[in-house]
Amino acid sequence: MLSAFRSLSRQPRAASTLLSFSQRTFATSEMTVRDAINAAIDEEMERDSRVFILGEEVAQYQGAYKVTKGLYQKYGAKRVIDTPITEMGFTGMAIGAAYKDLRPIVEFMTWNFSMQAIDQIINSAAKQYYMSAGDVACPIVFRGPNGNAAGTSAQHSQCFAAWYSSCPGLKVVSPYNSEDAKGLMKAAIRDNNPVVVLEHELMYGVSFPMSEEAMSSEFVIPIGKAKIEREGSDVTIVTFSKMVGLALEASEQLASQGISCEVINLRSLRPIDRDTIINSVKKTGRIVSIETGWPQCGIGSEIAAIMMESEAFNWLDAPMERITGADVPMAYATDLENASLPQVEDVLAVVNRLTARKLVA
Repeated sequence: MLSAFRSLSRQPRAASTLLSFSQRTFATSEMTVRDAINAAIDEEMERDSRVFILGEEVAQYQGAYKVTKGLYQKYGAKRVIDTPITEMGFTGMAIGAAYKDLRPIVEFMTWNFSMQAIDQIINSAAKQYYMSAGDVACPIVFRGPNGNAAGTSAQHSQCFAAWYSSCPGLKVVSPYNSEDAKGLMKAAIRDNNPVVVLEHELMYGVSFPMSEEAMSSEFVIPIGKAKIEREGSDVTIVTFSKMVGLALEASEQLASQGISCEVINLRSLRPIDRDTIINSVKKTGRIVSIETGWPQCGIGSEIAAIMMESEAFNWLDAPMERITGADVPMAYATDLENASLPQVEDVLAVVNRLTARKLVA
């Protein structure tokens, strides 16, 4: 329906009233994260004939999560390609296509399955530009749901943010809301480097407001720039993806206690926006990171290193604290799964502990 509406909006209008209605609709639109990703891919496929998408069930089935709905009917089997269940195989083919000036989008049904193709992603895509002495770029997008869903157990619930953001040659982004999803996806497709897009399955069906600017076909969010979702003065909360919503929910509750939280939505994990984090800590003097991944070598660990190795250290009034997933494989049982993931109560406890500390002069 969204694709059909965009197609309609490109047709000449006989009456100014139709144009006026369309503009009002754009200014007040809401869109699910799923539809925002679909819109981004659709617009970029229409803009550039070199862009194509492949993966398991992306074409005739319309995508396992319906992210690619309507694209097969619009662009055909040569640009929306169903593949066998062989991540290493179709990822390798897509990387080869990127070497030859095409711009593939590879969908993983879940990033957990990308481990079957991690050799291709790291050794064939991420390192190609360096190993060819700048002669052969690899403009490719790897995308799909990352982290936990609901009741998907240990083999399907890992967060790969730390894994892929540790590798030079890759760019890594992780959207929270619909504007993030559209703007970052378009930036990823246009980028001449391999870009990892870590989506979240539980966010696909969530609707967010879309500004008139975000509804434009030229709306792009620069990779490497975080967004301050909520301004505050007492503590900085840094997070990404679904955990941004958790941070905002906790901040509302903390505000009722007189604690003002600044919430940073990283959006980009490599490169990471050091300046936005550091400047926020200079204002608040305290910092908490939230992620669903494991604690050792996580995104929070990188942020902690930034605190220690930059001028931000001199502005800290308390040690940084990390809220992460539990250091165990994910359980299948709902109660154990919830206990393994950050909850609002965890954020409240950590922020209250941080803000209660007094400096010893």
